[in-house]
Amino acid sequence: MNNHNTQRECTVGDVADKVAVAEALYRFAAGIDLRDKELLTASLALDSVSDFRLAAARAGFDYPVLTGRETIVSALLTSLAQLDTTHSVSNPRVTIDGDTAKLEAMVEAQHVPRKDHSRHYLMKNRYDVELVRHEGTWVIQRSTVDNVWRTGDVTVMSGV
Repeated sequence: MNNHNTQRECTVGDVADKVAVAEALYRFAAGIDLRDKELLTASLALDSVSDFRLAAARAGFDYPVLTGRETIVSALLTSLAQLDTTHSVSNPRVTIDGDTAKLEAMVEAQHVPRKDHSRHYLMKNRYDVELVRHEGTWVIQRSTVDNVWRTGDVTVMSGV
């Protein structure tokens, strides 16, 4: 018996959902980089949770768990206000179960002071994200971020 016959066929709808799940993380990253409050807000569930503690601890600083869409948006846009950032999302892997999904991805996050681009702090982070489908759109319910490696001047992150 061929093992491939026991797996369910992947449908166009499955592929569309997987792309839409990844798109939620792309909205999140672009919302930060563009300082676009509406775009960042559109990536998150109302009661979402963002946990950057592991990544922050590896960089040597504390960052609290953020709970609630408004809190997350405000905290990120405020704490990163003095930095120019670029977040590049790669290797998204998505699993979907009805109206919930899980996404694992790598995100490279470059941080440079807005007034001094000669300094930088670059982080490669692993994102573990839980999502829900809300009114036909996938949004982030919970994200946990851990750091894989980092390089540069960690003092760039002072005040974050």
